[in-house]
Amino acid sequence: MTDLPDIDQFRKEARVWLEQNAEALPEADKSDDEEQEVQWGQGSDNVAIFHNYTDEHELERLNAVKAWQRKKFDAGYAMINWPEDVGGRGLPATYVRAYTTEESKFRIPSAGELPPTSMGLIATTVGAFGTPEQKEMFVKPLMSMEICGCQLFSEPSAGSDLASLTTRAVRDGDEWILNGQKVWTSGARFAEWGLAITRHDFDVPKHKGMTAFMVPFNAPGVEVRAIKQMSGGANFNEVFLTDVRIPDSLRLGPVGDGWKVALTCLGFERDHSSGSTSSHTGGTYKQVIAAAEWAGVANDPIIRQSLADLYIQHKVAQLTNRRAAAGLRAGQTPGPEGSLGKLMWTANMTRISNVISQILGTRLVADNGEWGTYAWNEHILGAPGYRIAGGSDEVQRNIVGERVLGLPPEPRVDKDVAFSEAQRLARK
Repeated sequence: MTDLPDIDQFRKEARVWLEQNAEALPEADKSDDEEQEVQWGQGSDNVAIFHNYTDEHELERLNAVKAWQRKKFDAGYAMINWPEDVGGRGLPATYVRAYTTEESKFRIPSAGELPPTSMGLIATTVGAFGTPEQKEMFVKPLMSMEICGCQLFSEPSAGSDLASLTTRAVRDGDEWILNGQKVWTSGARFAEWGLAITRHDFDVPKHKGMTAFMVPFNAPGVEVRAIKQMSGGANFNEVFLTDVRIPDSLRLGPVGDGWKVALTCLGFERDHSSGSTSSHTGGTYKQVIAAAEWAGVANDPIIRQSLADLYIQHKVAQLTNRRAAAGLRAGQTPGPEGSLGKLMWTANMTRISNVISQILGTRLVADNGEWGTYAWNEHILGAPGYRIAGGSDEVQRNIVGERVLGLPPEPRVDKDVAFSEAQRLARK
């Protein structure tokens, strides 16, 4: 597109559409986080990192998001920067940011991780690797949330070392037969499709023998089971694939390019995860300060030092995110900020857990009905999970060390060894 619409006019039109289709937030909720005050005892005291809802409530929330996304899609705001040949408007990312800035001033339904995974990870990966027929089949339905997709990556013995996966794909004419188990799959109970990375060749080094597929969850042999978490909810699932037959037309990318497909999707995931550092997921440092003031310990020297550290680390993460956003606005390619943002976010959640534990003490242990106290238990039990989700802290540090600082990579004895042989050696 050579003649871009005036961005101020685009923003104005988006604002008018939002006013006609969504409820505006109160002025206080539109202000910058730095200007908002937290009043103890007011509003919700939910600071959970992983929510705890019934399946009925989850489905109700998901349906609300689907209805909203369909409105956005029909109005032309769901695929602003997607190419026109797949149904997008072909506008630069600056127009996406202009729209999201306006949308942030309105009350928009939210439903956990499945919608952003489906649209931000699965649809974009299909857009990057799909055939024209696959793009036609998946991109618009995913972006309008007519269907939802999730990741089928991690396995019981292949988490951070994803390249050790053993889910097997065997070709049978124009079909493939899949057998294996995937785990820690967000949103699988409510998804219609999964992007699976499988191993078709065990006799080459582990990064070279993988192939990606779009797996329909209504296919015979697909079983999804919820995983109950220690924080109370069941956000994650395990997915069993038993003699699942799918046509070769659902293979995503060339045979043997599964690792490239996985890395592309994980790159989108890191951007998505680091973008969450500015959200209120799991509570904010201001809520911790309010708890300290309520408990009468805000002037304790040790607590004050911990609160000051929380504020400093919050500002560092915030400024890092703003620097990354400024770089994108200037047309720069994404840098190390994705991994840095993810690391800072998880570290700050751990800091919050430590400080709130000092402040509330035994009030975290039992629920006596007191507002804002036992609620922090869900934060403390959930925080360790995000040290793994979206790429473990160790993987993020390796990315920063190797790709940013230029440090030598970790030794890999299995780099040029057939995967079957590497497995045999590991069992010795």
